[in-house]
Amino acid sequence: MKIIDLEPGDSRLTQDLLPVLTELRPHLTEELFLSVLAEGQSQGLRFTAAYDAQGACVGAAGWRVVANTYLVRKLYVDDLVTSAAARSGGVGHALLAHLEEHARAAGCTALTLDSGTQRTDAHRFYFRERMAVTAFNFEKPLT
Repeated sequence: MKIIDLEPGDSRLTQDLLPVLTELRPHLTEELFLSVLAEGQSQGLRFTAAYDAQGACVGAAGWRVVANTYLVRKLYVDDLVTSAAARSGGVGHALLAHLEEHARAAGCTALTLDSGTQRTDAHRFYFRERMAVTAFNFEKPLT
């Protein structure tokens, strides 16, 4: 497996990563993704892709380093998805390990993410990865 941090403007963001990302975020069109990416880059949004031995993108992670008063500095994972065909093959583990390296190099105190309450398979994975539920996430829709 090959893990690659994709730079802004890299055509692999839309050609390779976006089809995997839409398995988790089906509302994303290429136009919307590029718009979010353009705005998010100034907020530190980055994307990392996982490729299998045949060169197919099988995993995607969106992430950023965030400063806050609680953890001081953390790596927050916006998106973490393995393509349906590649699940249970170590892709998620490899992506998380790669992001943990980034977090340590950036002096982060934690790696965090939010996961929808309905995503029980993902929760089992996070627990296996030695992650803990440390807070509730509250949301108030504004539309």
